[in-house]
Amino acid sequence: MEATKLDLLERSDENKFNRLKNLAIKFQEKYGKSADFICRAPGRVNLIGEHIDYCGYSVLPMAVDQDVSMAVAVNKDGCICFSNVEKSFRDYQGTVFDYVIDSSNPEWHQYILCGLKGVTEYQKLEKPCGMDILVHGTVPKAAGMSSSSALVCTAGLATAYANECKIDAHGLADECAKCERYIGTQGGGMDQSISFLAERGMAKFISFNPLTAVNVQIPCGAVFVISNSCVKMQKAATAHFNVRVAECKIAARILAKHEGLISPELKKFVDLQNAMGASFGEMLNLVDKVLHEQPYHREEICKLLEITDEKLIETLLSKNTKHVTTFKLYQRAKHVFSEAQRVHQFKAICEEGSDDEAMKKLGKLMNESHESCSKLYECSCPELDKLTALCRKAGALGSRLTGAGWAGCAVSLVPVNNMDSFMVLVKKGFYSDMDENTLQNVLFPTEPGSGAAVYSL
Repeated sequence: MEATKLDLLERSDENKFNRLKNLAIKFQEKYGKSADFICRAPGRVNLIGEHIDYCGYSVLPMAVDQDVSMAVAVNKDGCICFSNVEKSFRDYQGTVFDYVIDSSNPEWHQYILCGLKGVTEYQKLEKPCGMDILVHGTVPKAAGMSSSSALVCTAGLATAYANECKIDAHGLADECAKCERYIGTQGGGMDQSISFLAERGMAKFISFNPLTAVNVQIPCGAVFVISNSCVKMQKAATAHFNVRVAECKIAARILAKHEGLISPELKKFVDLQNAMGASFGEMLNLVDKVLHEQPYHREEICKLLEITDEKLIETLLSKNTKHVTTFKLYQRAKHVFSEAQRVHQFKAICEEGSDDEAMKKLGKLMNESHESCSKLYECSCPELDKLTALCRKAGALGSRLTGAGWAGCAVSLVPVNNMDSFMVLVKKGFYSDMDENTLQNVLFPTEPGSGAAVYSL
């Protein structure tokens, strides 16, 4: 990716310019030398399409203005030093030739190492440059807005730029999606794709294999408001996320075997649907026909697939899910196929027009999405259920969790004419004990932001 002169930002985005300029000053104070460049990657809010990217289906996120930024100075001796403006994060020192990514206890600096390791390996860098890095992040942490992926993406971008790699935004998105798996998260590529491919003012309809991103214009008169449940969960530090990935893989394999389509290449729901040439409605009918609602035990799964328990672990489970004994396959499959269908419906409504009726239809899809996430995928939490219900009561046409879930944020579709009363009612109903300074960071309107970038100093 090409660099843009930081000074050009001063006229187009004064707030961002001031923050990055301040980061460069802090870098000088920390390291006693000037940074060579600054790079940033934004967080995101997923409007609809939760937990389906790793099943191969399209999603519909938008980038937000909050980002992770890095001031970077390059060295030729291979030394790496990572510091954070937030003093609660400990400094890290090492070399590009000798470091360990511990997925059992992920600390902040290991996400930087993921980006470094991935780009180094995929670009086949024999002698990668060392880097001194100072990080500043404004994406709410562990809140479902992709703070960890933004950190990985920024690190991958910094590594690529420092080593003069010839790689575009699509390539970086693909490589950084793989990078994050070093930390143990078996996710898809949504977070990384929107981080690199976002355009200001546009949501994106993102598809995979091959990676494509199509602009989606949100109806005028619609505002998306983020509200943080203030419950935190690190998805890499829990098996919840990876259990859902495993359940989807197992369900896809059982459905495929029932249809006589089992093969090593058929690993995801989308592979099965494509092989069958079936509609979403037909896939939902197949789920009702083949899978039962009671949890599946390992013994039943092995019998249905005609494999040993050792083969189940080897092919369908991950390091932190191999101990799981029961799996909910019917519920996960129902969510994925219905949620994937809602994404296409959401895009079609946005393309039809921007009247009040269109916004009501979008809100209905968002409400159905949250219900499915909460009841079928079980990735909500009591606080998020309460918050989304309150947002609807306060005037939102639709409100749903965003991100992996189990904690974090909700996103609500609010008519611009209802904004003031909406904000007052949500503040009173969920944040009554919070001071105004804190409140700004947990309840705020947002609009589609720009993608990752490098700035020369």
